[in-house]
Amino acid sequence: MTNQRRFTQTAVARALSVLLGGSVVTPVIAQQANTSDTQQVEVIQVKGIRSSMQAATAIKKESIGVVDAISAEDIGKFPDTNLAESLQRITGVSISRTNGEGAEVTVRGFGGDNNMVTLNGRTMPAATTYGAGSGADGTTRGGSARAFDFSNLASESISGVEVYKTSKANIATGGMGATLNIKTARPLESDQDVASIGVKAAHDTTNRTGDDVTPEISGIFSTVTEDDTFGVSLSASHQQRDSGYTGATVNDWQVSYWDDIADLDRTWNNVNTQVINAPSQGQLYARPNDIRYAFSNTERERDNAQLTLQYRPKENFTVTADYTFAENNLAEHRGEVTNWMQNGSNTKVVEFDNNIVKTPVYVQETYNGAVDEGYEQQWREQTNTLKSAGLNLDYDINDDLSLTLDAHDSSMFSRGTGPRNSGELAVGLGAPIVTSREWFWGADLPTYLNVYDDTVPGKGANANGMVDAGDVGSSIARIRNASQRSDITQIKLDGRYLLDDGHFDFGIEARNMESRSMQTAGNNIALGNWNVGNPGEFGDLIQPFDLPGEFDDYSALAGGYGFIADPRALYEAALGLYPGIPTASETSLSFDNIVQEDTRAAYFQVFLQGEIGKMPFDVLTGLRYEETKTESSSLVSRVYFQWEDNNDIVSYVDGSVPAAPFSANNKYDYLLPSLDLTLHLSDELISRFSFSKTLARAGLGSLGVSASNFGGGGGSTLFGAQPTANASNPGLLPLESSNYDLSLEYYYKDDSYAAVGLFQKDVINFIGSRQVDQPLLGIQDVTAGPRALAAVEDLRAGGYPVDDTYLYAMMVFNEYRTHPDMIAEYGSNPQFTGSAAQIDFLANHAGFDLRANADDPEVVFRTSTPDNNRSAKIYGAELAMQHFFGDSGFGVQANYTIVRGDVGFDVAADPSQSQFALVGLSDTANLVGIYENAGWQARLAWNWRDKYLAEVNKGGSNNPRFEEAYWQIDASISYAFNEKLTVSFEGLNLTGEDSRSHARNEAMMWYLTDLDARYQIGMRYSF
Repeated sequence: MTNQRRFTQTAVARALSVLLGGSVVTPVIAQQANTSDTQQVEVIQVKGIRSSMQAATAIKKESIGVVDAISAEDIGKFPDTNLAESLQRITGVSISRTNGEGAEVTVRGFGGDNNMVTLNGRTMPAATTYGAGSGADGTTRGGSARAFDFSNLASESISGVEVYKTSKANIATGGMGATLNIKTARPLESDQDVASIGVKAAHDTTNRTGDDVTPEISGIFSTVTEDDTFGVSLSASHQQRDSGYTGATVNDWQVSYWDDIADLDRTWNNVNTQVINAPSQGQLYARPNDIRYAFSNTERERDNAQLTLQYRPKENFTVTADYTFAENNLAEHRGEVTNWMQNGSNTKVVEFDNNIVKTPVYVQETYNGAVDEGYEQQWREQTNTLKSAGLNLDYDINDDLSLTLDAHDSSMFSRGTGPRNSGELAVGLGAPIVTSREWFWGADLPTYLNVYDDTVPGKGANANGMVDAGDVGSSIARIRNASQRSDITQIKLDGRYLLDDGHFDFGIEARNMESRSMQTAGNNIALGNWNVGNPGEFGDLIQPFDLPGEFDDYSALAGGYGFIADPRALYEAALGLYPGIPTASETSLSFDNIVQEDTRAAYFQVFLQGEIGKMPFDVLTGLRYEETKTESSSLVSRVYFQWEDNNDIVSYVDGSVPAAPFSANNKYDYLLPSLDLTLHLSDELISRFSFSKTLARAGLGSLGVSASNFGGGGGSTLFGAQPTANASNPGLLPLESSNYDLSLEYYYKDDSYAAVGLFQKDVINFIGSRQVDQPLLGIQDVTAGPRALAAVEDLRAGGYPVDDTYLYAMMVFNEYRTHPDMIAEYGSNPQFTGSAAQIDFLANHAGFDLRANADDPEVVFRTSTPDNNRSAKIYGAELAMQHFFGDSGFGVQANYTIVRGDVGFDVAADPSQSQFALVGLSDTANLVGIYENAGWQARLAWNWRDKYLAEVNKGGSNNPRFEEAYWQIDASISYAFNEKLTVSFEGLNLTGEDSRSHARNEAMMWYLTDLDARYQIGMRYSF
């Protein structure tokens, strides 16, 4: 531990050091030694809820700048089983959830990518992929993350978390919202041996197929030699959780201007459609692509361990070596019921609401023949592994000068570990027996009503008058994988020289980061193809499953159907049914990006104390210089589009052409000042002012040198479909923020306080999305060109509807008129009749897909490119209080945070234009009731987050994604039989609150997840 001043270490210093490793309390010790008799300071014995909150209060009070903290109630007993769920109790901190569990942290409106997470002061690597980035729902990720996912860490080995809301010169850049430092206990910071073991039985009420009760076990052991020269600590935990959810999603919302019914690029183009409450001429209106109900059954297994060795051969020299390991294994079976909108001549009735962007409340379609209802089954497996090895040398050269050398090498690897080298194995299923559909929109859960007929000729169903597995066959399969690996090597030399009334800090740092993200091509694998050509092929591998009936908090219309099947078994069977299909994910990649960042930094800061009118004050001011060199490199593959059915224009990676490497370099440097002023108006009342400049680097996915996410637009460009793509920008600069904080804090008891704070962040170089209409990689447009124009004229001449369904069919007919299979079906002189049977044959016959030729024009992609073209102001207020009612055992903690920004999303904006808006801004609140007495501990916590903008420019119409307001109630209760044995009970989301998000209005649902409560019962024994 680095001494701050020549003093005798008190019991309070020892207690706080056990929790925090001695870093954040350095100004505390200096101040206490200077202003009071150190032997009179009250000892904080850190055990129990009240004492842990008292320790956190002391940290907040005595730290320089705005710092909040959470401390363990005892070694091995953190307040929540998930770090993110503990952090949400802190003023100004909110979280995002995955399957109901806390994942990434937002601080004062800045999301995970703009916050720095450190472990014992060391920058931690981040890597997150899931579901191979397939986009099948809101949880899938394709890599390129900077945000640390707290769900990878168990809380049992954590002694505390510090949240630095204001920056200092000695804090590494990257945390524009905050720097969050996770602390673990070190053996020589305690003067006693520690050994404990804890066991829990967990029950997630959403579980369907796993174990209703799953185990958790954790243990911690720490020992020190009698002469206090050597110490060892080891902590480990193993957790299993089986859970599920029922949800709904819409694949995309197309937004257009209402115009002439004869205009081909009108989203709903059918003169025979009855339109009720139609939009005005030129008014924006929305059309959903589909409605999908989904189920998920998930198994998670998480292992954490940390070993720390300390050696202190002399009082002034300490060597610390540590190793941290965390691994999170996820397996999920997810399935859907999907009802697509066919549009065109199929649409019979559309009724709109009265929103600014008019949205349908009712749609009816009738089909010439029958179309399918989809039941895709997905299997996802993922492993996330964190490894970190570090060495720290702490040397007090003399009474005035101390040096600390710290080095670590850390890696985070997130990859798919599923069957057939997959992160997601998806097998499309469907029953091609739907003759008409109705959709009912506007409610929280959109619903649908289908008319089924398994006797339609040519569909190959079992014609028994029932919807059963005999009507279900395969369509398209996909085998995808994605991975991200991030490595950080960091070495720091920090020094401190003591002054008469303060200290002078200085240091240098070298940090190298490399992150590689890749995703396999994931090309479509034709099984029964889009028309579900072979119903009944999988026999009893497919079982009925009433998915619409699985919703607990919402009502779906009666008569819907669902099916469930193991996609691994389905694909194994498909290998026999469709010889020649791939046996594993492709070796060709849709992207392969590497970003390297080499940062060199130097800093100094001065801490001084004094008095103004008998009021003590502290000043900490410093300057940090950083220079960063980046190199971005990508392997770029050849891509082509294939038109496979009316709205299925699919991008493929051409594996026959080797990927070509591209690279680019960038360099930038910054001088970052900081100033913290603390004035002690009295022993209880403290005022603070802070100013700093901070950085947050651009997202790794934005720094590549390639284009990706090619979308065909869902139809012909002749009819207004807009192909989309994303392109990166390796020249992006970091976001730069000038930060101002002003606060007043009243500490009227050791464990009680009230505080109010104001903050403002003026940010430049915000990354907006510059949208450019441009060709990319020579990709040609199969939906336009001479063949498409000729087919349009043929349709008009024959009096057929001019829409995507008929255009595709006519183009295929013209292209393959002389093909032997065409002649075999329609004779030597085939004629286009436009019958349902012929359109079905043309759309789904093997080998009749359309690819671009030399006469077709290049695709003009609406390309979203990141750019440092924005500035914005974020401001707000924080109010917090904590109070214990004497010796009654009762206490309360409450806080409210207001966050505002000067740039919002315009929901009535042109859908062809990308927008810049501040995401993540929302008010948050916490109210926690506490009781601790006679061995009993109880806590009831309410957490609320208001509606916030989570995503901009989503889908082909540049829509927003607003997460709707969410609140949750958690409770815990425990009883200590004696100093060794404690039993506990915890309940999370007791009222089963659900999450929902929407686009330009609440009727335009994006995602809905029906969640429920989780419970844990446990026992902890200390030896």
